[in-house]
Amino acid sequence: MNDRPQTPLLDQVAWPSDLRKLQPEQLRQLADELRAETIAAVGVTGGHLGSGLGVVELTAAIHYVFDTPDDKLIWDVGHQCYPHKILTGRRDRIRTLRQGGGLSGFTKRAESDYDPFGAAHSSTSISAALGFAIANKMQDKPGKAIAVIGDGAMSAGMAYEAMNNARDAGNRLVVILNDNDMSIAPPVGGLSAYLARLVSSREFLGLRDLARKLARKLPRPLHNAARKTDEFARGMAMGGTLFEELGFYYVGPIDGHNLDQLIPVLENVRDAAQGPCLVHVVTQKGKGYAPAEAAADKYHGVQKFDVITGTQDKAPPGPPSYTNVFAQALIAEAQRDPAVCAITAAMPSGTGLDKFQTVFPDRIFDVGIAEQHAVTFAAGLAAQGMRPFCAIYSTFLQRAYDQVVHDVAIQNLPVRFAIDRAGLVGADGSTHAGSFDVTYLATLPNMVVMAAADEAELVHMVHTCALHDSGPIAVRYPRGNGTGIAMPQTPQALEIGKGRIMREGRQVAILSLGTRLEEAMKAADALEAKGLSTTVADLRFAKPLDEALIRKLLTSHDVAVTIEEGAIGGLGAHVLTLASDLGLIDNGLKLRTLRLPDLFQDQDKPERQYAQARLDADAIVDTVLTALRHNSVGSEARA
Repeated sequence: MNDRPQTPLLDQVAWPSDLRKLQPEQLRQLADELRAETIAAVGVTGGHLGSGLGVVELTAAIHYVFDTPDDKLIWDVGHQCYPHKILTGRRDRIRTLRQGGGLSGFTKRAESDYDPFGAAHSSTSISAALGFAIANKMQDKPGKAIAVIGDGAMSAGMAYEAMNNARDAGNRLVVILNDNDMSIAPPVGGLSAYLARLVSSREFLGLRDLARKLARKLPRPLHNAARKTDEFARGMAMGGTLFEELGFYYVGPIDGHNLDQLIPVLENVRDAAQGPCLVHVVTQKGKGYAPAEAAADKYHGVQKFDVITGTQDKAPPGPPSYTNVFAQALIAEAQRDPAVCAITAAMPSGTGLDKFQTVFPDRIFDVGIAEQHAVTFAAGLAAQGMRPFCAIYSTFLQRAYDQVVHDVAIQNLPVRFAIDRAGLVGADGSTHAGSFDVTYLATLPNMVVMAAADEAELVHMVHTCALHDSGPIAVRYPRGNGTGIAMPQTPQALEIGKGRIMREGRQVAILSLGTRLEEAMKAADALEAKGLSTTVADLRFAKPLDEALIRKLLTSHDVAVTIEEGAIGGLGAHVLTLASDLGLIDNGLKLRTLRLPDLFQDQDKPERQYAQARLDADAIVDTVLTALRHNSVGSEARA
């Protein structure tokens, strides 16, 4: 257990109202204590560390200067919000982060008034903040809205769509661009800090307005020249021309760890008569914790770790992760076929494509946080004869659904979708759970949808995707490790729409899709022990369904149960529809569907989540016995 740090000043700050009682010169100590508490807490829980450490001073400064929660503070993505949670009445629960019944790892409206907008996906903050700001304007309320967005999140078109629409918010909207990659920032020194304070001041803004009014009275060529000179000068000094074109007053860049710079600039922006304002803040991910600063990923996401050494807990050795199995299988396909290429939307390591990149650096494309573009880009590649694999988490592919429908499925283009994080995901909770992909994909004409039951099946399915040129195809697989099954030496091309029988029985049929197969086999053992002969089928395909196999199972068993790691509308719905169309339930068959419950499940350990969802062996057995109206000793009691 990590020792708790000494935090005498932070101990006096339970809420931002307490923070505002401090003197500005005390904020440096408070930030140091806040950073130490964040490190200690994440050492116990694991989670996102580097991003939070990078915004410690910024978090303290925003809550010090603005009147939260009446002023609405919206963190983009929200994975950097741990220091924010500590300062907003949740310090006593901070060591429950990402655990069952504990605090969410992201912002969450139900958790606190200081979380006005929930987020865990990227690039939504400016749109949401604009909504708050315009609502206040329409209701004549004084509150401001502050969106904190990272330079990575600014790679998404949605951020610019929001900024293009932001002018109407006026001075009620403040956007803070948290640039922690130095990708678009010039060096931060004394001159730029001075300029930032100058251009955020009321006097400067007033002078600029006066100059603009005078310039408008000049003949048009001179007016245009004056405007361009002003923009060029500001662009040269501070890189703000683009944001100015979108209607923002640009301020920065400023050092996001220097409270003597942050506080006066934020105060100037808060009190500015014009707006909206964009404050460009440069920070360092992992700031103030040497192991994070030294790590390539700045300790973006960590297991529990030793605060002194930075050593993270290692998971016990076991089977390879599905993500790594996919990566190795795709590398093998690319070695066989020069047309195979890969696309990721800012998640090369999360999808395993960083490994692909080391072997084929010219055949992978990281398009940034731009899933819509990724899918249509893949469609263009496919239309020109390439074999693109679009590797995107299930929950992120939702952001590109129109492109999947319009640009891929309608045109029947052979884009291969590798859908990681399918099913429940444990500590990341509902925002990252892959609950809906079978439902939203299997409803589309031309689409083939596969689900891997184990890591060997995933290898076969990647190979099947590579060879499938007649239309779009998707394979879904979960977070975490495989089952430990022997891996195939040579991948097989699966026959499209054909499942497999795993064990034969006579009374009960379990139709499984995906990695619930292991639980289905356990349930079959338990049912056999109760004298109920059980068949288990791995359907492999949610679309097209193996109609011949399903017809056979539904007409030769007393009870049939489907099970899947997805929401209503997926496999179970398709099997029910098929059974209805073919009249397979007209003669007394008891057909049941097991799927995720119709709610957004909070974070917990995955095995607990699946038990809560009634998607484990016990639930399968209970479903069968209830359908047969068995009592606890297993003797039949049919009406």
